[in-house]
Amino acid sequence: MIDYKNSKWASKIIELQRDDGSWGYFHTLSNPTKQNPITTEQAMRRLEILGYTIDDEPISKVVSYMQDCLVGKRTIPDRREKLHNWDIFTELMLSTWIRRFTKNDNNANNVAKKWAEIISSALDKGIYDNDSYIDTYKKVFRLPPRGGRLLDFVNFYPISLVVDLLDDKIALALMDYIIHHKTGIYYIYGEQLSILPSEFKSKEASRYLAAIELLSEYRNLGCNEKLMFVVDWLNINKEHEGYWDMGAIVKDGVRFPLSDSWRKIELRIKDCTYRISNLISKII
Repeated sequence: MIDYKNSKWASKIIELQRDDGSWGYFHTLSNPTKQNPITTEQAMRRLEILGYTIDDEPISKVVSYMQDCLVGKRTIPDRREKLHNWDIFTELMLSTWIRRFTKNDNNANNVAKKWAEIISSALDKGIYDNDSYIDTYKKVFRLPPRGGRLLDFVNFYPISLVVDLLDDKIALALMDYIIHHKTGIYYIYGEQLSILPSEFKSKEASRYLAAIELLSEYRNLGCNEKLMFVVDWLNINKEHEGYWDMGAIVKDGVRFPLSDSWRKIELRIKDCTYRISNLISKII
C-alpha cells in the first residue's frame, strides 16, 4: 500500500495545528485569512485523504477538541449562520467528523442515531416522504411547529454520519434517492449522480468521484450493486497500459495531489490510479 502520510502536504497542515487541536475556524465555508489559512474541517479532510487516522497524534488531538466542543466545554469560533438552526448544524458537523475517525464516542453516536431515525422515517415506504421527514425532524429535535429552516439530509454530513446505522431496506432506498437527486450531494458534488460527468479528465469528475467515495462507505446488502455503473465508467476510461490518468487539471489541493509533486507525469498517474483502484475495490 502506498504511504502518503509523510508528504510535504501533511507536514504543512500539521505545522498549522493549534495547541487546542484545531486549525481555527471549523467549517469549510469559513473564509480563509492570513491568520486562519485553513479551516479545521479542511485540514481533517486533507489529512484523512492522505491516510491519517485516529492513531495519529494530529487526528487524536482534533478529535479530542471536537469532543469538547460537542459537550460544550469549548465553542467553535465560526460566526453563527442564520439560515438554519446553528446548534443542530454544529452538533451535526462535529459528530460527523468525530465518527469518521472513531465510533467510540457516545455523544456523537447519539446524534447519529437521531439522524438515522429521521432518515429512516422519511424512507420507510421505500421512497422519500417529505412530510414524514419534517414531522420526525421536528419531533427528534423538539422544534416548534413553525420552527426554523430544516436541514436537507442530502449533504455530506448526514450521509456520512449514519453510514453504519441504517437497515438494508432503508440504505437501498437512500442510495436510490441520492443517486437520482437532481442537485447531487451538497458540499461535495452539485449534479445528479446518475448522470456521469461528460469529461473524465476534469475537476467535475474528481468531485463526482468524491460523492461516489462517500456512497461506497455503505456496506449494506445490495448498495454496491447500485454503484457498479460507476465502475464500468471508470474501466472505460482506463488507459491502455492499465492505469488511470485524470490529467493535471484535477489538482485542487484536496483530493489531489497525493505525491509531493506532479512535475513527473508518472507521479500523477500513480496518484490517480491509487485513488480509483481504492474506490473500485470498495464497490466490487
